[in-house]
Amino acid sequence: KDGAITALIEKYKVIASPLARRSIGSITADITRRRNAAGESALGDVIADSQLYAAAPAGLDRNSVAFTNPGGLRADLLYAPTGGERPGEVNYGELFSVIPFGDNLVTMTLTGAQIKAVLEQQFDNPASGQATILQVSKGFSYSWSETAPKGRKISNIRLGGAPLDNARSYRVTVNSFLADGGDNFTVFTEGTQRLVGTVDTDAFEAYLKAFSP
Repeated sequence: KDGAITALIEKYKVIASPLARRSIGSITADITRRRNAAGESALGDVIADSQLYAAAPAGLDRNSVAFTNPGGLRADLLYAPTGGERPGEVNYGELFSVIPFGDNLVTMTLTGAQIKAVLEQQFDNPASGQATILQVSKGFSYSWSETAPKGRKISNIRLGGAPLDNARSYRVTVNSFLADGGDNFTVFTEGTQRLVGTVDTDAFEAYLKAFSP
């Protein structure tokens, strides 16, 4: 280890410690990145919900959706204490460990056809036979088939209780990493009427404060 760098890290640990211990909210059970057979996780859903909640002032309604990339979730939220906090308490250090990148949220307009195209880009991603399943906000659902041909794996897309209309425009919120085509989701770069919003970490903090436990 480099002595000067180690000293610098220790110095900033002391400075950051009070910020990391700041209480944000509470949970009643673990919220984890563990994905089910469809590729969905509880933590992914919560993060997507928080991003849609943060984007609400941008004119979003029940026909809006948020997506987040599973690789951006770097830790689970655990009920058991991981430091000096109480059981179930979530402090800022834990929250920051979940989404540590500081990406701004971007709300854009996509057509239903473009949303379907985004979902098709989940497969053979990052390599042939692999899948990167986006996490989605409440009110959005679809079916996918592992055995269907590439480009035709997605069906039965619904938003706000209604089938997705390929010709209709929808407001979609993602982090700036996805908005710039990260994780091979290049269709997001086609989004129009872009509005840059809050940082994803701040959005998650506001959501936990509003809805805890």
